[in-house]
Amino acid sequence: MKAMKDSIEYKFLGMSMEKVGSIYGFFLILWALIISYLSSSNSITSLIPAFFGIPMLLFSLIAILLPDKKKFFMHLVVTISLLTLIGGLDFLRSLSNPFQNIWADLSKLMMLLTGAFYTFQCIKSFKHAKKNN
Repeated sequence: MKAMKDSIEYKFLGMSMEKVGSIYGFFLILWALIISYLSSSNSITSLIPAFFGIPMLLFSLIAILLPDKKKFFMHLVVTISLLTLIGGLDFLRSLSNPFQNIWADLSKLMMLLTGAFYTFQCIKSFKHAKKNN
């Protein structure tokens, strides 16, 4: 039964969305730490990607560990992804003078693009699940 369920589950690069979500969450945390270090930032705002990455990583891991609660936790993950995308939209505000603060703008652009991409993949996954249930 599990093999049949795995064969109809949406995969991205051969991975479940829970696994992709945990990798994405880890990436956001790592990005925030690296950017904070490289920019020698003393501001907590350089850690904003981690504020999205920590719950995304945790909820993705919980979805893996508790498959009966997967639907609930993955809805939380996609909500966080959408909030990441929305947070990244602040990049558009700086388009009149782009990359004046290169580290902040790079983080905002990264959040915009990766948040949009992961949210899009989650929507594809939800549509796939709806179609196959």
